[in-house]
Amino acid sequence: MRTVMGYLLPYRVRVACGVALKFLAAVLELELPLLLAYIIDVCVPSGDRGAIARAGLAMMALAFGGAFCNITGNRMAAWVSMEVTRRLRRDLYQKTESLSCAQLDGFSVSSLVSRLTNDTYHVHQMFDKVQRGGIRAPMLVLGGLILTFWISPPLALVQLAVCALTFFTIFAVTRRGIPRYTAAQTAVDDVVRILRENAAGVRVVKAMACQDRERERFAAANEAARRAEEDAGCVMAAANPLTGFFLNTGLVLVILVGAFRVNDGVMDAGQIVGFLSYFALIQNATLGIAKVFVMVSKGAASAHRIEAVLTAPEDQRPQEGGPAAPWELGMENASFSYLGVEKDLDGASFTLRKGETLGILGPTGSGKTTLVSLLLRLYDADGGIVWVGGRDVKSRERRELGGRFGVVFQHEALLNDSVYENISFLRGLSREAVIAAAKTAQAWEFIQTLPRGLDTQVDIRGANLSGGQRQRLLIARALAAKPGILVLDSADSALDYRTAAELRRALRRDFPGVTLVIISERVASLQDADRILVLEEGRITHQGPHETLLRDCPRYRDIARLQMGGARL
Repeated sequence: MRTVMGYLLPYRVRVACGVALKFLAAVLELELPLLLAYIIDVCVPSGDRGAIARAGLAMMALAFGGAFCNITGNRMAAWVSMEVTRRLRRDLYQKTESLSCAQLDGFSVSSLVSRLTNDTYHVHQMFDKVQRGGIRAPMLVLGGLILTFWISPPLALVQLAVCALTFFTIFAVTRRGIPRYTAAQTAVDDVVRILRENAAGVRVVKAMACQDRERERFAAANEAARRAEEDAGCVMAAANPLTGFFLNTGLVLVILVGAFRVNDGVMDAGQIVGFLSYFALIQNATLGIAKVFVMVSKGAASAHRIEAVLTAPEDQRPQEGGPAAPWELGMENASFSYLGVEKDLDGASFTLRKGETLGILGPTGSGKTTLVSLLLRLYDADGGIVWVGGRDVKSRERRELGGRFGVVFQHEALLNDSVYENISFLRGLSREAVIAAAKTAQAWEFIQTLPRGLDTQVDIRGANLSGGQRQRLLIARALAAKPGILVLDSADSALDYRTAAELRRALRRDFPGVTLVIISERVASLQDADRILVLEEGRITHQGPHETLLRDCPRYRDIARLQMGGARL
């Protein structure tokens, strides 16, 4: 909470001015009942119409002055809240981008989306309401109590008791409401997660006729979120009725006691009217405080969730590395586990020199993508050493390390932008460089057939392109910045064999010095690699060139025989 509140510091002068205006508005409003009592008790009995007119004009001036101060203060509060939320959302997004994959897994993407949207909105509302009503309402209550004690101490004691009960009720309700709002936000995370899953996989859901099941799953998560919000709302909803009951009861007591005191001649009629005006001011201000506390409850719960991300430690800082190694890529007894229970990669060891090609083959879940993730330092190995560029990957800056790689993952997203921007990927590359990369990736031929060529708009997730066209655009994106290390993770799975072969020839022709890492289920894509790794259940069972594996690795030989035929083999 302290971290989030710190975002107000750059605007402390404007906040102070807004607070001063709201304070002045409260003072002006508190003067009105005194003038009203003066008119009734002094001006009316004396019949001095001039005094009545002067007092009325003074009341009008106070009313206009209070309105002006309130409007100006509200505008300043709205501006500060908007700016604070903008900076908070910007920093939260930047922090989210800097989180390691392990931290992203811990928070979950759906929860981060919820924190960037719902939680920042609740914090915005909290800042806005506190600046608007957090000063004016307590000032009206405190000033009203002081003036009512000056008018009639016995009646003020009744009002003080009512205020004490009201504030105790608000405190108790808020204390029970904050944990419930935290639970409600967690339930919203599940709704966002299911919504993202269904939006991303809408084609699969429709193709497998799973709409009813997904509707039921979403309805269940939505119902859980509704119940959590209802639970929190029921607790917080008790504040207004209880405070209203206490205040109305106090009003009845004040009128009753005041009537007896006026009848006994202890109080004037104007004083009781002024007292009732103060009571109404205090009543409305107390209800305003209750609303502020509701927003503070939501905002505090959201602020804690935001602060958990903002204060997350940087867990991949560069460390002191060992001596330089003569190879470009390599591992020595590297191991890793996503959940810390069973090793997803165990004892991986290999080396690869600059300009060579590494092929990785293995069944689904054997650890192929995990191995590449360690090379990219998306995750840190639990044990062993991972080398990139002849140095321990933990000794490199993440930005500098990412600049060495061009990567095509299994599941990549395309921007809802032009073909050019999807290849340039907001890096400001020249059109010549983009065209050259598209030609190498075998994408230029189909790009020329598009209505506007490179300027053709690509739909969200490339919905207006075929699978092979999407893959070739992604390969062109990886090639456009001329990386030193190119990683292709099943990048040819949607390409026909002829196009895939032409792609391999173009890579060898146009990028002769690049270090290439290819993950593929096709032996034809790997057979020219300098070193091929065969993975099974997270372990490298065999490694070597194509001919060596044909001789020594039964699994590789069987896969090659199935794909290439015995005669060709």
